[in-house]
Amino acid sequence: MVDLALFSTKSCKLRVIDNADGVNLADAMQRASCVAGINGGYFDPNFAPLGLRIIDGKVTSRLTRGRLMSGVLASDNAIHIFRDAEFSLRRKPNAAIECGPFLVDFAKPVRGLEAMRAARRTFAATGSGDRAALGFCSDATLADLARILATPLGDFKIQRALNFDGGSSSAFWFRKNDGSAFSIAEEKTVRDFVGVTAR
Repeated sequence: MVDLALFSTKSCKLRVIDNADGVNLADAMQRASCVAGINGGYFDPNFAPLGLRIIDGKVTSRLTRGRLMSGVLASDNAIHIFRDAEFSLRRKPNAAIECGPFLVDFAKPVRGLEAMRAARRTFAATGSGDRAALGFCSDATLADLARILATPLGDFKIQRALNFDGGSSSAFWFRKNDGSAFSIAEEKTVRDFVGVTAR
């Protein structure tokens, strides 16, 4: 099953939130007045972030080349998912985070993804119209998730999707219309979060 927080890129933007203090996703999203969020990228055993991070327009960690680190989720006047080679700081994004692997590209599942180990997963996606999404899948291999996301979800057709740190790091939160929250908590402390806020 996939849970999805779908939003307009015209009325919303992304924030990358550092979590050096080790709070949980739900608390971080409420403090930052976000409407939705997921856990962020990878980090090393010393709790240092791995890969590019741009927080409030400032580069706090540099781009990394690696098998898993294949894409960048970035927010400026729009929300984009770039391959590492496509990304440029000249765009001056307010927020960006590197992760991977790529799950969907050109609306098709990426080939060669791991197909044996099912786990909790989180992802970001951009798609048809001016819409983007953050999402959570409770139990899937990377290959399974790519196939699921390449299938149109109602009238939302995903063009690109990027995997985020999975397994025990996976967390998902969004504020409902009535002001209450839907929350799936991470099982361990994570280094950063990706949140959606109003422009």
